[in-house]
Amino acid sequence: MGLDMYACTLREPPAAPVDFEVEEATALHYWRKHPNLHGWMERLYREKGGNDAKFNCVNLQLTADDLDRLETAIRDRTLPPTEGFFFGVSDGSEVNDDLAFVAKAREALAAGFVVFYTSWW
Repeated sequence: MGLDMYACTLREPPAAPVDFEVEEATALHYWRKHPNLHGWMERLYREKGGNDAKFNCVNLQLTADDLDRLETAIRDRTLPPTEGFFFGVSDGSEVNDDLAFVAKAREALAAGFVVFYTSWW
């Protein structure tokens, strides 16, 4: 048990930037127990109008602007400290992997795909 986090791609844009249903997606990236990144994604989800109280098993579309903001937060080490049951701890060793995700996500967007984040805990 714990926090499993996924970035995936879609061929078609969703009807809304949050809380959309997905029938078929392709895996892009995976994180295990990186709560600070999850906390950053939750803040973005709320900014975009998401209202799931637990922010669990919901979908969040990521745009190029979102990736720019995320990259800045990663480089500046300002991902928000986040805690949760079985979330584990972000210890700073995730920076290179997070930046690799941002690069892959930008490539996917450039290729015409939609990128989204989801998690399960």
